[in-house]
Amino acid sequence: MTVHDWDHLIQKDRVHRRVYADPSLFELEMANLFGGVWTYLCHESELPAVNSFKTVKLGLRPLIVTKDRNGKIHALANRCSHRGALLCREQSGVKSRFSCPYHGWTFANDGATIGVTFPQLYGDTFDKAHYNLAKIARVESYRGFIFATLNAAMPSLREYLGVAAEYIDMFVDRAPGKQIIVQSGAYRGRYHGNWKLAWDNAADGYHVSFAHRSLVEMTRRRDGGDKGASYMGKGPDESPMYCKQFPNGHTFLHHRPGMGPSLWQRVRPTPGAEACQESMMADLGKAEAAEMLELVPGFGMNLNIFPNLMIIANQIQVVEPLSFDQTQLTWYATTLKGVDARVNTLRMRVAEDFPNFGEVDDLEMFELCWEGLQISEVEWINTNRGALRPDAEVRDADGVRTVTATDEAPLRGYLQAYKAHMQKDVSLAFT
Repeated sequence: MTVHDWDHLIQKDRVHRRVYADPSLFELEMANLFGGVWTYLCHESELPAVNSFKTVKLGLRPLIVTKDRNGKIHALANRCSHRGALLCREQSGVKSRFSCPYHGWTFANDGATIGVTFPQLYGDTFDKAHYNLAKIARVESYRGFIFATLNAAMPSLREYLGVAAEYIDMFVDRAPGKQIIVQSGAYRGRYHGNWKLAWDNAADGYHVSFAHRSLVEMTRRRDGGDKGASYMGKGPDESPMYCKQFPNGHTFLHHRPGMGPSLWQRVRPTPGAEACQESMMADLGKAEAAEMLELVPGFGMNLNIFPNLMIIANQIQVVEPLSFDQTQLTWYATTLKGVDARVNTLRMRVAEDFPNFGEVDDLEMFELCWEGLQISEVEWINTNRGALRPDAEVRDADGVRTVTATDEAPLRGYLQAYKAHMQKDVSLAFT
């Protein structure tokens, strides 16, 4: 087993290129992070009825997340216990049992083996219960977000989330029904590069003026101004936006302080928006319609739960490593329980905006970073923006550091958490 000098690779204000470009580290990440800590699988609303299922991955491990007839949620290995074939090839649906396409073995959606084809040759001592599907013992949910870990030594999910849980509450509690729904399809994008390049960007307010320049300029031209964001071009260090660096690698970027009194008035031109607004005002009255329309855009937050969940505006993004140099980012639009149907219609149209006009910029930047990282003789990546301040290590009583949106403290913080996780001797197991 390779021994890594982590204090050399990840330092206070810089990180070695090997952390991104070394394939041997990727294998360790799939154990110590994607499996070794609480990793997001899916949302409860994606399992809306008994016998619902969704296929996901825990790192590179294919899983089936199911809700059995009693409403209990399971995370099963998507692997036939006979010869190892992928058991379920559908993304989601409703099934009480799964049959292997290779030899026809059948399993209940709680993992129990219920059918072995032509069992005679197995003999009288054969016990089909010995061949139940492998299952993850530790599956927990917070406010509808389902996580799993293969590590028995991990603390509870709530403890792992820590202060970041309060910001999940903020996201969910905007809905009058205190519930979000994730049943509206997905937007997927892939880039050639390491998954951590996306994480580096997750709470980065520094790149907006440059990487998203075309989007910023489009907004200015269309709206006759910049909707109060002039600081992004003139002095982003002085912006009212801020970041938070949480323990365990979680981070937060808050746009709301710089977004003015109305979120709805900041929305870029959206197909059908004028007609929906007019009909809502006619039906509900101006005051109630205005209140409902404020629920259409996101709340101006990027909340990132390490290692793979990002809540961005009114969408959920999942970081999916495919290999050390290939990554998929999947966006899931959300609707709200307890609102006028037109609010959710508009949320779907607004959800088309950033993935199509902004995420493409980020994917390009990640690939440019990956190309630059191929110069092996240039070893270091700087993470030192804000690191030399005299208060650079100051935290509050909860271990949280709050900084301007262009400070790289969240990047440094998640890398230190990554370093701590990667040095642990973890024991992982299915049941």
